[in-house]
Amino acid sequence: MVVSCARDTENTMTVSGNIKGLKKGTLYLQHVKDTALVTVDSLEIEGDGSFTFQTELESPELFYLYLNKKDNNDVNDRLSFFAEPGLITIKTNWNTFDTKAKITGSKSHEKLQEYQKVMSRNNVRSLELMQMSANQNAEYSQQELDSIELLYTRKIQRNYIYAINFAINNKDSYIAPYIAVKEIPEANIIYLDSIASVLPENVSNSKYGKELTVLLAKNKS
Repeated sequence: MVVSCARDTENTMTVSGNIKGLKKGTLYLQHVKDTALVTVDSLEIEGDGSFTFQTELESPELFYLYLNKKDNNDVNDRLSFFAEPGLITIKTNWNTFDTKAKITGSKSHEKLQEYQKVMSRNNVRSLELMQMSANQNAEYSQQELDSIELLYTRKIQRNYIYAINFAINNKDSYIAPYIAVKEIPEANIIYLDSIASVLPENVSNSKYGKELTVLLAKNKS
């Protein structure tokens, strides 16, 4: 422990937690590098669901915990969290691994959850409207179909507006460029440029900040 602490730097991330009810399995710490999902570390778990990973981060970014429960079922086995230096605690259950996880210690992840909570509600309504228009058994008039389509279009537009405003209003968070490049990369270049222009230097130089710079250059060319 003394040696481990002595090697910690300002970029060290420690992910610690417990998977309640897990008796046996392999846990992987992963992230995306150059478009490929890469395993950073792994841990064999037997009899106790406690785990700890430690790694150096180049920049705050989305990481994943993948749990191979050795049950020949890959459903609900991967959860995501926004990684940043410091101690991040993840507590969950083996049978609801990705849906009931409690993640603390990452301010970036808190912002991501705040964003996703609103977008999840909006997407449910958008899906309802899409299903209504696609329902061949429903006897809608053309006027009603046009109205549903208009509502759907406006809902999508509001989603874009919310995403853009959330990124700008949270410009000091690493979640801002993440939203731009991962959630709304096809948005009008004017709006993407508006997000990029307000980012402080540390966020602009982060992984997703650099990806936003590349995306803008590509779109402008």
